[in-house]
Amino acid sequence: MDLHTHSTVSDGELSPADLLGCACDAGVELLAITDHDTLDGYAQASSINSGCELLAGIELSTNWRSVGIHVVGLNISPDNPVLLEGIRQQKSARADRAATIAERLEKAGFPDTLAGAQLVAGKAILGRPHFATYLVESGQVKDIQTTFRKYLGRGKIGDVRENWAPLGDVIAWISAAGGHAILAHPAKYKLTNLKLEELVRDFRAEGGHALEVISGRQDSALTGRLARLAKRQGLMASAGSDFHQPSPHHAGPGEIDPLPQVCKPVWEAW
Repeated sequence: MDLHTHSTVSDGELSPADLLGCACDAGVELLAITDHDTLDGYAQASSINSGCELLAGIELSTNWRSVGIHVVGLNISPDNPVLLEGIRQQKSARADRAATIAERLEKAGFPDTLAGAQLVAGKAILGRPHFATYLVESGQVKDIQTTFRKYLGRGKIGDVRENWAPLGDVIAWISAAGGHAILAHPAKYKLTNLKLEELVRDFRAEGGHALEVISGRQDSALTGRLARLAKRQGLMASAGSDFHQPSPHHAGPGEIDPLPQVCKPVWEAW
C-alpha cells in the first residue's frame, strides 16, 4: 500500500503514468495519487492497465489554530458535486495565495515571481515549490533549500495560510464524496505532544477518520507514538510515502514500513 503520492499535476516530478509505473515496479498493489487540490492526476492514470490498483485520492490544505495542515481524502467519488465545489474553492484560494506570495517576494526584492512560477508550473497546480524552482533557475537564490529556509518555509514571508477553507469543511467535502479523511504527516507540523493530541482530537471531532501513522521514512519510535495516538483517539491508521520526486534522501513509492499491529488500517473499511 502507498496512500500518499504526488505527480506533475501538483508538485511532483513524475507524470501520473510514470508514477503509476514506478509504483508497480516497486511492488505496490494499492496506490493513491493524492495531488494538492486536484483529481487530475488520478483521472490521467485511471485508464491505464497495470498490476497496481489505483485509488481516487486528493490532498487538501486547511488551518487549525493558525497552523497550516493537510488532509488527505481517500477512496472518494471523483465526480461528487460537493467535493468538486470544494476543489473549485481551494483552487481559487490557491490562486489568491500565489498572488500574495508573489507580492511578499517582490517586497523582499524578487520581482515578477508570479509569472515565473506559473511558467515553471505549466498546467500544474501552482504552489510554493514552483516559486522556489523559479528563484533558483533565475539565479536569484542559490538552491531550493535556501529558498525555503529564508523565504518560503514555515513562518517565512512566503508562508501564506489564511486563504484555506476551515478544517470541518474540508473533512465534510471528503465525507460527502464517500471517502475517508486522513490527517496527513502529523509529525511535520512541529507541534508539542500536547498540541498534537489536541489537533488529533479536534480532527476526530470534526469527522476525521484516520491518522497517517507512517509518512515516508521515519523513526520506529515515532511510528509507535503515532500508532498509540491513533488508537487512543479512536482513529484508523494510514500510511504513505508522500512521494514527490526520485531521491536517495526520501522514500520512493511503496518504500514504507508496515503499520504496527496495534493499528486498524483504513483500507480495511473499504
